[in-house]
Amino acid sequence: MDFFTQQDRARRNTRYLVVLFGLALALIVILVNALVTAFLWVGRDYNIYAGGSGWEGYLALFSWERFGVIGLAVLSTVGFVSLVRWLQLASGGKAVAESLGGRRVLRQSADPYEKRCLNIVEELSLAANMPVPALYVLPDERGINAFAAGVNPADAVVAVTRGAALQLNRNELQGVVAHEFSHILNGDMRLGIRLASLLKGITFIGDVGHFLLRMGAYGVGRSNRRSESSAALPIVGLGLMVIGWLGSLAAGFIKAAISRQKEYLADASAVQFTRDNSGIADALKVIGGFVPGSLVHSARAPEMSHIFFGEVRHRLWEGFATHPPLEQRIRRLDKDWDGQYLQRAEVRYGTEPLSENDVQTGVGRAALVAAAMASAGLADSEGTRDQASSDATFSTDEDVADSRIRDESDADALPQTLHDSVLEPLGATAMALTLVTAQRESQPLEAALAVLRSKGARGQLELVTDLLPQVRGLHPGQRFPLMATAMPALKSLSTPQYREFKTTLLSVIQSDGRIDLFEWCLFQLLRHYLDPEFLRVENSRPRYRHIAKVRAPLRQVLSVLAHQGEGDSARAFALACEELGLSGLTLAPLEECSVAEFSRGVHTLADCYPLLKPRILKAMALAAADDGEVCPVERELVIAVAAVMDCPLPPEFALG
Repeated sequence: MDFFTQQDRARRNTRYLVVLFGLALALIVILVNALVTAFLWVGRDYNIYAGGSGWEGYLALFSWERFGVIGLAVLSTVGFVSLVRWLQLASGGKAVAESLGGRRVLRQSADPYEKRCLNIVEELSLAANMPVPALYVLPDERGINAFAAGVNPADAVVAVTRGAALQLNRNELQGVVAHEFSHILNGDMRLGIRLASLLKGITFIGDVGHFLLRMGAYGVGRSNRRSESSAALPIVGLGLMVIGWLGSLAAGFIKAAISRQKEYLADASAVQFTRDNSGIADALKVIGGFVPGSLVHSARAPEMSHIFFGEVRHRLWEGFATHPPLEQRIRRLDKDWDGQYLQRAEVRYGTEPLSENDVQTGVGRAALVAAAMASAGLADSEGTRDQASSDATFSTDEDVADSRIRDESDADALPQTLHDSVLEPLGATAMALTLVTAQRESQPLEAALAVLRSKGARGQLELVTDLLPQVRGLHPGQRFPLMATAMPALKSLSTPQYREFKTTLLSVIQSDGRIDLFEWCLFQLLRHYLDPEFLRVENSRPRYRHIAKVRAPLRQVLSVLAHQGEGDSARAFALACEELGLSGLTLAPLEECSVAEFSRGVHTLADCYPLLKPRILKAMALAAADDGEVCPVERELVIAVAAVMDCPLPPEFALG
């Protein structure tokens, strides 16, 4: 199965389907105009004014001026309601999860099933090059389901139903969570919120009609001498209800079609993440053989049905299903499926406790997944992407473990003591400070510790001192994964605590009078993923539509990246320029590649239009892999630039 071809096809079809929403909105404008004209036509005075009856009299009342006014009113109403709904949903994945009855799972949870889910989310975060999103559980839902919500990876959350946590084994649950991570990295969450917002705007027309219908009925009951206009109010209300129903029917059909394409894409991407098709395929088979299936009973579930892993309601007609049929999804993942679902007795909490090994954190497993992704990414960069995907075999955990022993060093896994130290806020903040100070010796180190003393942060100072020897023993490639693991604890800080932490970190970075690339990358990564939790953030605005408009900042950024590798800097720079279609650019000398200029260049690139950003990151990934190996500094640069640009990393670039 060529998963990459399937992903490209799904993306292309989705673009076509989005256009249909605009057509549905245009149809609503036409229908509302037809309704208003009909209302005028049936009025006695307007019939006399028209000078005719039948179609001639009806058409005589048509006015382009009125058509424009009504069209503007309809579009403004739909736009305003959609904007209000967008602002509600765009406040972060937390708001969506809580509106659906979700409860946040904390690291201190004593529930072994919740701890297992936390560990899986952590593993896949490391493999996907992104900070660990908050995990929510829907405690009252027996059905097997899950969803990811948020506008971007910075405010994303992953949620699972209680049924999914209990009924699925570790491999199956990992496939489901990988599916949701695919939605995060493919940008599906933003599209899902837009669809929900627009659908609310369209259905609002029907709500207005319902209101007018009730007002007309109320007027009839209160007055025996009502005017003809008030008598016609229920008719207008009924007409608007019908139009709203037709609009929501069209919008629901298009939403379902878009969602189905995204589900195929996420299924394929989940296999790409885990390098194993059995997990997600078996999870779908369990849903098919489970009596509650994937049903979700939350009142808001139908509105957000397109963000879930499985169908949340029974559908009378498959055309309105937001997910493809289970059979089709399974056969795309497992072509040898015998058509039999997995029958599994329902697990009740506390009746079958998990083994200690099943609950243990899977940092080592995350390294295995990351290593598999890295090898796939390297093959892609060498032009063998299609061959790699078609020849890939899907391994069991034992197979992957064996390859890990053969091909990778045990140093790839995070030390357990350091991993555990960042699971609570004080340890997480101390780790960020330690990563900065661990690069220093003698006077620069003393200057950093002096900042902590001056801040009165005695507890942090002691932790930093204790952590220094262990952090200095880390492989450079382990620094960012460690901070990714610390993100949930950092997000649990209060706003004053976060402000103080950010100020202290910046003071420590600046204490030696200079900022190196790692310090810049670390600070930008933390700022990007944490600021939206505590501060009002002003997002970048698209300003540059063409690559030619950002030649100067691209030269600076690509030059800095090219100088970090161990291969030929000029060749890496030229490869990136060729990918972007740039000619005439020359590699900047190393002495001109300052961190300040690099920072300004990256923030300028953040103002590019959305379609340009993936191209730029892909070019950076190709330059980084030019010598056949992505060094830790190159990896950190690309990850930090992707964070500042608010753009997912290219699939060719993986954390190895």
